[in-house]
Amino acid sequence: MNLQQRIDAFSKLGESIKKNKEKLAKGNHNLWFTPDFIDFALTETANSLQKENLEQWIAKYPELQKQKSNKRAGVITAGNIPLVGFHDFLSVLISGNIFVGKLSSKDDKLMPAIIKMLIEIEQEFKSRISLTEGKLESFDAVIATGSNNSARYFEYYFGKYPHIIRKNRNSVAVLTGNETDGELQGLADDIFLYFGLGCRSVSKLFLPDGYELDTVFRNSLKHKNVINHNKYANNYDYNRAIYMMNRIDFKDNGIMLMKEDIGYASPVSVVYYEHYSKPDTVKKRLQTDNEMIQCVVSKEELVDNTVNFGETQKPKLWDYADNIDTIEFLVNL
Repeated sequence: MNLQQRIDAFSKLGESIKKNKEKLAKGNHNLWFTPDFIDFALTETANSLQKENLEQWIAKYPELQKQKSNKRAGVITAGNIPLVGFHDFLSVLISGNIFVGKLSSKDDKLMPAIIKMLIEIEQEFKSRISLTEGKLESFDAVIATGSNNSARYFEYYFGKYPHIIRKNRNSVAVLTGNETDGELQGLADDIFLYFGLGCRSVSKLFLPDGYELDTVFRNSLKHKNVINHNKYANNYDYNRAIYMMNRIDFKDNGIMLMKEDIGYASPVSVVYYEHYSKPDTVKKRLQTDNEMIQCVVSKEELVDNTVNFGETQKPKLWDYADNIDTIEFLVNL
């Protein structure tokens, strides 16, 4: 199977995902994966697999045209949002390598269903994909994603192999006060999609001195139904009660809490915020804390690859997690 055949197969997979979204969503057992969020994840995955996207992505790696790779890449996926491990799966196979996957028990229904669809499209993938529920074995390299705690475990067990090990990251937005309501409603998507559980979910706002939080609150109400989700509402009630009992100052609009805090990883239902007087101060802070941040949403070019409002959960194929080029890693095995 050459590179063009692999591209064609994944392009057809995208079309098949679009046609079979309802069927794929059946059997989900994770209550955080609502039908709307599964539909969103499947739609974005299918859109990314359009042939022109795949070809634009792969064009950056001319060595793939002639390279014959047969390395076994062990991939340990996270389970925080639907299909979060799909990009690693795609990267391993599109680069001509063999996928040895250990899926998170929180997201172990969608990927097998999509794998089955891919094999129906291109039988040659059958011998290049294996899944394990037990210990990851017989691999040449590892790509593992998890919490900061699990990353220590991954480093211990897989440090001697070529590896990419990803830890916790969060995303931030830097506001100037000149944003339109449309942009702030996009920001609400960045905050609320997947209940804020993704590393690309905005969990922290940098606000200019004197900024009125009501502007953010008002434009967040498009997601007011989030409070009807039992698990989200439990987090909202719990965090609100903790803040009140401990007399911690916070703002509340009935669907989210905002707390002034220098941290990045806010609890579910809470967004941290911090004020700034000069944009340069924020720029330096973002550079210093670079390894804690997945992406930055802003109108200002404060960092390389700033993301537009409403776009954090719509990464392109070349928007790599933790800014580590997965294809380059796989090509150089």
